[in-house]
Amino acid sequence: MSRRHVIFMAVLAATWGASYLFIKVGLRDFSSSFVVFGRTALAAAVLAPLAYRAGALRALRGHAKPITVLALVQVAVPFLLITEGEHHIPTALAGILVASAPIYTALLALRFDASERVGGWAAVGIVVGIVGVTLLFGVDLSGDRDTLIGGLMVLLASLGYSVGALYLKRTTAGVPPVAVATGTMAVSALMLAPFAALSLPTSAGADSVGALLALGALGTGVAFLLFYSLIAEIGASKASIVAYLAPVFAVVYGVTLLGEVISWATLGGLLLILAGSYLGAFGRPPWRRTRIVVPVPDVAADAAAGELSRT
Repeated sequence: MSRRHVIFMAVLAATWGASYLFIKVGLRDFSSSFVVFGRTALAAAVLAPLAYRAGALRALRGHAKPITVLALVQVAVPFLLITEGEHHIPTALAGILVASAPIYTALLALRFDASERVGGWAAVGIVVGIVGVTLLFGVDLSGDRDTLIGGLMVLLASLGYSVGALYLKRTTAGVPPVAVATGTMAVSALMLAPFAALSLPTSAGADSVGALLALGALGTGVAFLLFYSLIAEIGASKASIVAYLAPVFAVVYGVTLLGEVISWATLGGLLLILAGSYLGAFGRPPWRRTRIVVPVPDVAADAAAGELSRT
């Protein structure tokens, strides 16, 4: 990955990590369906002018089916599952469990996309990430039935993210990421509009409204534009590694802003997830530096060439 890709991934991780906080605050006054409708509608409103100005919307012609499938599999259903799951589990755990997305992507690639298959240290990173997620799920979610159901909802949403990432790569090649993001958010909002209409809020506080606005504009609109750009440039497997990094921010936000308590299992899981993220992204352990080959000029050859040029 280039430095630009690393910066994109860091910004995306920080933004997505905050999304779980925004969801939790928004749920104080809004239903799950209204939160998801609001975030997708706002995202589409933010992205549409950018796509129009870039002349990218025309690229969506002939892609109605893949955009609809993508909206359902990677946006509408996963968003609903995560939002509903946050009724039962803390924001930090929700963000951490979404870290299973790269694991799903790697496993699905074994069957459906040879170009996304990983090996060597990158494969080790996937295993390390699985151990981290298993530790969190087995220890921090060993409570009541509702807590387990909430955790399973988030894991299922993570599967949707992975399926959508691979599907996106295969069906929208050549379509600008801003057009794909705009189309999927707009279609998702249309899908969720009837459900949101059945649960319109009667009142809402400024904190809930502000959280929903931030969730839609930043946590959804800008975030998915970055995500789809990364998929187009570095592939689904590497782009999905952002799901390993976002939990760090989710934990920090949850602890500092919502007063959530984290356990030693949470910290241990985070360390394993970070290690898996590094290995998956760079394909090597941190102590093994990338070898840079510097060409050494051939003095004799240069002298001969110069002599020939003078004759």
